[in-house]
Amino acid sequence: MIRFECDYAEGAAPQILERLTQTNLEQTPGYAVDKHCQRARELIREACGAPQAAVEFLVGGTQTNQTVISAALRPYQGVLCAQTGHINTHETGATEPTGHKVLALPSQDGRITPEQVERFCAAHWADPTREHTVQPGMLYLSQPTETGLLYSRAELEGFRAVCGRYGMYLYIDGARCGYGLAAPGNDVELTDLARLTDVFYIGGTKVGALFGEAVVISNPALQRDFRYCIKRHGGMLAKGRLLGLQFEALFEDNLYRQLGRHGVEQALRIREACLRRGLSLHFASHTNQQFPILTREQQAHLEKKYTFTLWEPLDDGRAVVRFCASWATDPAAVDALTADLLSLP
Repeated sequence: MIRFECDYAEGAAPQILERLTQTNLEQTPGYAVDKHCQRARELIREACGAPQAAVEFLVGGTQTNQTVISAALRPYQGVLCAQTGHINTHETGATEPTGHKVLALPSQDGRITPEQVERFCAAHWADPTREHTVQPGMLYLSQPTETGLLYSRAELEGFRAVCGRYGMYLYIDGARCGYGLAAPGNDVELTDLARLTDVFYIGGTKVGALFGEAVVISNPALQRDFRYCIKRHGGMLAKGRLLGLQFEALFEDNLYRQLGRHGVEQALRIREACLRRGLSLHFASHTNQQFPILTREQQAHLEKKYTFTLWEPLDDGRAVVRFCASWATDPAAVDALTADLLSLP
């Protein structure tokens, strides 16, 4: 089987494996205070144009989201997100056991708007009985979204303004950040994310690392005691240098952007084949995830050779499926898939 169901099916970029092997017998302090973690922090701050930012490393996305959200919010506060947001749909409720309700906003395509957030917050603060409800304390966005779409710089500036008016933190989940940076039409850079958010993370797990996410904290109020929160949530890896080494390699010689670009290039080849065959695309994604609509017969035909994700069944018997390319997707595998897409009955 040729696998297109996710972007973390492969191990790690060869450059990372080489770095891990080269340093295997080094003796370093634990808990991400070693020289490799410090060097990775310097490289990330430089890439983000944020010399005062704190940079910390965690193992995975769910752990990162849970740690950041619980570190930022007061006990009576919740976090706003799109109804398709990862914290609302794909983390087994990990945020809510920390005492913070996920406040989901309706969305047709995985995106929300600054105007939606404004209306929600205005209604909360205009309610004379608001202390009986959860106070919105943070806005969670994904860049790219779970549906492969992107927010523009202007939209992020709009969210920043709303969060400023209502005293909320702005947090961006960058699990697939590398693919967003590489997407055609994207105008949001790491410098924008560092400037406009209070905290965001750069995903490694889905963009070439064995595992790991780099949390970039611009807001000094969130920097204080954040490492206590990492430890409390079980995220302080004893061999923390394994995280730092990977981000050190990713942010040297533009490797992170190269890996993201490869995944996007292969996904866009799949997109083009879908369009040439006349398949409808459920979301207008230009990142590494593509969402064609297939008949049952077409789906069954492709499933003989490929693994991919059933995203959503439709009322007419067809289904939205997802093909996901990665930093390591073999162009020959895409050659085969595109040929089979073009020849679908």
